[in-house]
Amino acid sequence: MKTHLMFAVVLLMSVASGVLAANADIRLNSLGFLRDAAKKASIVATCSEFAVKRASDGASVYSGKASGPVHQEDVNQDVWVADFSQVHEKGKYYLDVPGVGRSVEFEIGAKVYDFACYTAMRGFYLWRCGMAVVGEHNGVRYAHAACHLDDAYQDYMGIDDTSRRDGTGGWHDAGDYGKYTVNAGITVGCLFMAWDHFQDRLRNVSLDIPDTAPGYPDFLKELKWETDWLLKMAYPDGSGKVSHKLTRLRFSGFVMPEKDTEKRYFTDWGTAATADFVAMMAMAARYFKPYDAVYAEKCLDAAKTSYEFLTNNPQDKGWRQSQFSTGGYQTSDADDRLWAAAEMWETTGDPECLKDFETRATAPVTSRRRGGGGGSAGKVDEDWDWGNVRNLGMFTYVLSQRQGRNPELLDTIKRDVIAIADAIVANAAGDVYGRTLRRYYWGCNGTIGRQVLNLQVANKVAPKREYTEASLDAIAHLFGRNVYNRSYVTGLAIDPPMHPHDRRSGADGIEAPWPGYVVGGGNPRATSWNDDQDDYRTNEIAINWQAGLVYALAGFVSGQ
Repeated sequence: MKTHLMFAVVLLMSVASGVLAANADIRLNSLGFLRDAAKKASIVATCSEFAVKRASDGASVYSGKASGPVHQEDVNQDVWVADFSQVHEKGKYYLDVPGVGRSVEFEIGAKVYDFACYTAMRGFYLWRCGMAVVGEHNGVRYAHAACHLDDAYQDYMGIDDTSRRDGTGGWHDAGDYGKYTVNAGITVGCLFMAWDHFQDRLRNVSLDIPDTAPGYPDFLKELKWETDWLLKMAYPDGSGKVSHKLTRLRFSGFVMPEKDTEKRYFTDWGTAATADFVAMMAMAARYFKPYDAVYAEKCLDAAKTSYEFLTNNPQDKGWRQSQFSTGGYQTSDADDRLWAAAEMWETTGDPECLKDFETRATAPVTSRRRGGGGGSAGKVDEDWDWGNVRNLGMFTYVLSQRQGRNPELLDTIKRDVIAIADAIVANAAGDVYGRTLRRYYWGCNGTIGRQVLNLQVANKVAPKREYTEASLDAIAHLFGRNVYNRSYVTGLAIDPPMHPHDRRSGADGIEAPWPGYVVGGGNPRATSWNDDQDDYRTNEIAINWQAGLVYALAGFVSGQ
């Protein structure tokens, strides 16, 4: 039942007691963009013929027969698939299915992802802390005043100083207003990789954001807002230690960020946070250098200081939670140190950094945190998140143009990259909606976006059409080709979330939520997503999930 992924139309009939239910709806995917709910019609027969018709005049441009039904247990549905991949002409169309009805209009063309990518990436600007932000979407104005200008106090850093030190800036982490170094790691890492892989498409994309980094492309300008803050998370004594997070002691209520005035603190340092800081700063030094060599050198100096500290302190140290009940992001540091070594080598060419990476890359993996155990080919993981950033180091190494890599290790990583990408393709082929991930858990939608990074890296190592098609499957799922026939992204596509766990959306008095954010999704089942503000386990937003969405879309932006 596998179809060409770019123009697949999914027709779903509910099943009750072994017979078709009275109501049926058309679930339409056109390049991942689903619009409004399709018409419903009474039906007692299985789906069969369909026609693709031009929206402008109703003329039929293609007709065929749907395949199916295919039953899938986790969604408890029978699904038919109408494949019209032979339709390539740009334009607007609709699907007409006798006995079922007419779908909403959809568009075929080269720019169908552009606005979604713009909106998703602009979501990071709207997440900015420490300044007033304003944006418009679908005629609705979203804004908040400058916030958290007292960031932050040093009471919990383990130093003899309780004064305030500048910690302003950066992005709010999720539906809360905290700022976390470890979660920034996977976020910034994925976004820098989007720039590395697709800068020809992204370089001239305007995000309509303030010119806080003159001369930078808007995509990098937004990343610099975060790295400016990250530089402030390093301990002021020059030791190289990096605070794990900056938050208040407890989460705030649902208030606008400028109304969140409780005292906020830098926390104790941890080796995972310090290693992620090294990786981010090393990447920043590479990608910012063409636009600001002085700032790039500042980032590299910070990376070197913290890397030297890690080298001299090889033990894994978690941060002390103390009195904090805000997000923990506690994780062991083996994968973070591996990533740090890879980025330091890629930026500097230092053979000691290469040796550090290759030693770590060949060491046995003793454990993986959640988001890293859903499938592995040895060096590369299928299912990964902030608790396991090993893939980022592997991808930097395998795609490097530098000389001196270990040929045997390189071949092994390449094989594992391809094996995991093939597994993701198989996941999509075996799912009635083309979902690329088998598991459901807190934030699994972010992983689906992040799996596109696996696929795109594999496509660079050993190009294969199936990798591109599975990437489009992942995007389609997030934008509504799923059991709910709903987009998981606020403000975009068909019937998007209206009540995300997001303090701005809950406190601003505007009905529609802040736009462009992917929510977490089903947890722990396919059918357990709730579009409910209080259900943070399925309906929160977060920067690490958002970065996966942005990366997935970036590869299909039309560019110039």
